[in-house]
Amino acid sequence: MSQKNKLQKFAEIKTFDNFFEYSYQEVLKGFHLKGKWAEKFFKNNNPIVLELGCGKGEYTTGLAQRYPEKNFIGIDIKGARIWRGLKTAEEKKLNNVAFIRERINLVDHYFGKDEISEIWITFPDPHARDPKARKRLTSPEFIKRYTSFLRKDAIINLKTDNYIVFESTLDTIQEYKHKLLYQTNDIYNQGLDNELTQIQTYYEKKWIEYGTKIKYLKFSLNPDIFED
Repeated sequence: MSQKNKLQKFAEIKTFDNFFEYSYQEVLKGFHLKGKWAEKFFKNNNPIVLELGCGKGEYTTGLAQRYPEKNFIGIDIKGARIWRGLKTAEEKKLNNVAFIRERINLVDHYFGKDEISEIWITFPDPHARDPKARKRLTSPEFIKRYTSFLRKDAIINLKTDNYIVFESTLDTIQEYKHKLLYQTNDIYNQGLDNELTQIQTYYEKKWIEYGTKIKYLKFSLNPDIFED
């Protein structure tokens, strides 16, 4: 993508009412929708689902079409990718979708206690080297951060091509006594006909072309890790 196209997309995304981007200083002062997404933005009491590292928003918008009774928020640092998700939501007339341009390590500044019912993590950066393991979005450090806004009965979904991410997440689930609800090393060899196989991200399509098996985990958190 040319620099000119990126700049055009950066300019256009700021015109969408369902797009949010703030400076670090503004976020620290307090995000105005924190704890109030249902009331002030979506204007309903439907469950809110969060996609971390949403890329082009394939899952945010794809799930929003399938589940109009839920609200969906995608967060990513790449504005040019989010532009595609915003355009899809506009084209499909999805009023249950929003996007945030931000680093994931600041996600807890955007949501209040018990505000999120489900998380999707789709093809995250594997941070394959051990010193960076804590940066994985399913690391104990990140999961602890999520507890500040997740409901205790919330579900976390991980879809990945990466064996290290898959196995390290299984290790975390076992170590912290989270509840594993479902796992597969190859979603396309399970006879599944749902959002796991019907929605494909940009990177997923590339991995499939290379013959890479796509892995999936679904789990809920040990209630004991939540702070009262």
